[in-house]
Amino acid sequence: SRIDADGVLAGATTARDDNLVFSVWHPELVRLRLDRGQRRHPAQIVLTDRGDLPIHRALMYNEPSLRVIIITSTPGAAVLRLRLPGREWIEVVDAGQPIDLIRGMRELAARGMRVVSAVGGRRAASALLRERLVDDLYLTTSPRPGGEPDTPLYDGPALDADLLLDKRGLGEDDGVRFQHDAIRR
Repeated sequence: SRIDADGVLAGATTARDDNLVFSVWHPELVRLRLDRGQRRHPAQIVLTDRGDLPIHRALMYNEPSLRVIIITSTPGAAVLRLRLPGREWIEVVDAGQPIDLIRGMRELAARGMRVVSAVGGRRAASALLRERLVDDLYLTTSPRPGGEPDTPLYDGPALDADLLLDKRGLGEDDGVRFQHDAIRR
């Protein structure tokens, strides 16, 4: 889902790891991105209400070769602009108060982001689904610990979707399930 992505979007909690960069790493996938006219790394898009991001220590905010776009609230934008002098590769999108995701997505489109791969977390994914800003939903579940157990992905009105793929892991991947749903508009 990242080969053709102009950007990869994650909520602030999902993007909190200091060494995290949302990209592709296998040499063949890197070459495929470049052959398709994409940049080496998709833009790093972070959704945050407060703007309390690890700007001074996390890799994605300190590597000038990465394009970073932060979608935030009006107060979050004010906080971030004070914390970002000298980091021209980081753009702050003021999406209003409270955050208006439709406005934020329009701002991304204005910046050339046509295909965005949203990787979560749950709050960000649920908000995007609630606003009907998602075309395809790829969901991987696993019996392995991670996140908060039994947390629902989405807490809004029922989604009208077509299941395109339902794959269950075998052997060492027993218990892993991958689903691809196309969301109807």
